[in-house]
Amino acid sequence: MESKITKLKNNTEFFYKRNKNTPRVALCLNFTIEEPEKSAGIHALMARLFMQGTKTRSAQQIAEELDAYAIEFSVDLKQDYLRFRFLCLNEDFSKALEIMTDIIKNSTFDECEKELAKMTGEIVAELDSPRGKVSDAYYRTMFENHPYGNTYTKILENAQNIKKEDVVDAYNKIINESRKVLTFVGDLDFDDISSDLEQNLGTLPESVQIDSEKDIPILNEKKTAEIIKPDANQAHILQGWIVPTYLSEDYPALVLLNIILGASGLSSRLFLELRDKKGLAYVVRSSFEPFDLCGNFSIYIATEPKNIEVSLAGFKEEIDKIKNVLVGDEELHNAKNNIIGKWAFMQETNSQQACLIAHHGIQGLGFDFNEKLKDKILKVTAEQIQDCAKKYFNDNYVLSVLKP
Repeated sequence: MESKITKLKNNTEFFYKRNKNTPRVALCLNFTIEEPEKSAGIHALMARLFMQGTKTRSAQQIAEELDAYAIEFSVDLKQDYLRFRFLCLNEDFSKALEIMTDIIKNSTFDECEKELAKMTGEIVAELDSPRGKVSDAYYRTMFENHPYGNTYTKILENAQNIKKEDVVDAYNKIINESRKVLTFVGDLDFDDISSDLEQNLGTLPESVQIDSEKDIPILNEKKTAEIIKPDANQAHILQGWIVPTYLSEDYPALVLLNIILGASGLSSRLFLELRDKKGLAYVVRSSFEPFDLCGNFSIYIATEPKNIEVSLAGFKEEIDKIKNVLVGDEELHNAKNNIIGKWAFMQETNSQQACLIAHHGIQGLGFDFNEKLKDKILKVTAEQIQDCAKKYFNDNYVLSVLKP
C-alpha cells in the first residue's frame, strides 16, 4: 500500500492512498465550520443548494452529467464540518473533479425559496415519525442554545426568516475561514492527479486554522422533554449524557462501554436483559456519538406505553451493574473483537476509507487515528470501563419520552 501526506498550494492538507486494482476512485473534501449559524437551518439549506445550479450548469445539467458518467456525488452537512465527496471510474476522475470544483466555487444559491419549501416539507414528514420526534426533542434539550441543538423543529421555527443573503454569507464564511482536508483513495498515480488537484481545489481560498466560536456544551442538571402523540401506539424513550470526545483518555473505554451496553445487537446487555429476558422492547440500543466539542452517550428503547417506568428501571439496573461489577474477560474480549471487526467492515471500499480518513483529518486527530485507536482499544481494562461508567453515568442527564 502506497500512501502520502502533503499539502496543496493553498495549504489544504492532502492524504493520498493507492489501492491497486480498484476500478473506482474516491475523493473527499471537508471544510471546518467554526462559527455558529446565524439561525437554525441556514447551513442545512446551503448544503442542499450546492446541487441546484452553478453559473454555468443548471440543476438538471448537473444531474444529467453525473448520471452520464456514473459519478456518485454528495454534499453532506455534519455537526462540525461540510463535506463534498465523489466516487467515479478511474478514467473519469478529471471530469468528476471539474464538476466538484464548479459546484464548490460557482454555486448560485438562486433556488433558495424553492429549496427551502422543499426542505421544510421533508422535515415535517420526518417529524411525523415518533422516533424522529423523540430524537429531535432529545437533542434540542441536551444542546439547548447551542448549534448542536439546531434540530428539525428549530429549523421549522426559523424557516420563514432565512434569506438568500444568509446562505451566501454563511458560504463565504466557510469557504474563506476554514481548515480544509482532502483525501484521495484509489488506483491512480499520485503524480498524475497532483496537478489536476492543484488546478482545481488548490485555487480555493487558503486553508486556515481558526479557533472555534462554539462553546463546549455542559449539562449541569437533569432535564426532561415529554411529547404527547395521541396516535402513537408505542412509547419511545431516549436517555443520555454528555461525555468526552476523541482526544480524551477515556475515549477507547467509552467506545467499548457502548458496545457492551447496547451497540452490539443481539449480544449486548440491554438487548439480552430488556428484550430477551423481560420482553420490554421492540428495539433497544445504546449509542456513542463523538462530535468535535463533546460526545453524547444515549440509550434508546421503543416499548409499550405501560412499560415506561419498568424500562427506565431496566436502564438503571444495567447502568448500576456496569458501575458495580467488573466486566468479565470474555465479554471484554468479545467487545474488542466486535468493534475492530466493525471498523474493518466500515473500511472495505475506497469511498468508506476516503470519508473516514477525511473525518479524522478534519477533527484534527491525524490521518492514522484509527490505527492508533485500535492499539488503545486492545489495552482497555475492565477497571477502566467501570471507572468510565461511574464517572459519566451521573444524575445530569436528558430524558426524552414520547407517549400516547
